[in-house]
Amino acid sequence: MEKLLFEIQINASPEKVWDVLWSEMTYRQWTTAFTEGSFYQGTLEEGSIVKFFDPNNNGMYGRVEKNIPHQEIKFLHLGEIYDGVETPQDWGEATEAYILEENDEGTKLKSEINTPAEFKEFFEDKFPKALAIVKNLSQNQL
Repeated sequence: MEKLLFEIQINASPEKVWDVLWSEMTYRQWTTAFTEGSFYQGTLEEGSIVKFFDPNNNGMYGRVEKNIPHQEIKFLHLGEIYDGVETPQDWGEATEAYILEENDEGTKLKSEINTPAEFKEFFEDKFPKALAIVKNLSQNQL
């Protein structure tokens, strides 16, 4: 398992950054860095299952391990979805966390990823692009 950390300073409140991350319209915008047309289904309540899809309804699913609104959310990835069929994967502690820390300049957004080695290069390429979009949306959207 590879542990990756990405962070970006955003001149906006944690509430604004949180809304950009998880509101349907803006989620679809910042996740274009990974796959154009990405979306999720489910609620972000602790213990609930969330499904992350590409436009062909393929993707992955996970459980919300932690949700402290405007501060931190953490997902444990459980498996893949192809043609609507969920296939559990033995990824161990494959997690994805978003941590928002308020500071004098606004919010520091951190993404902590525990990922199987085969996904490391993908995340190292895509995550900085995704966080730059989150920053742009957070600072420039009404």
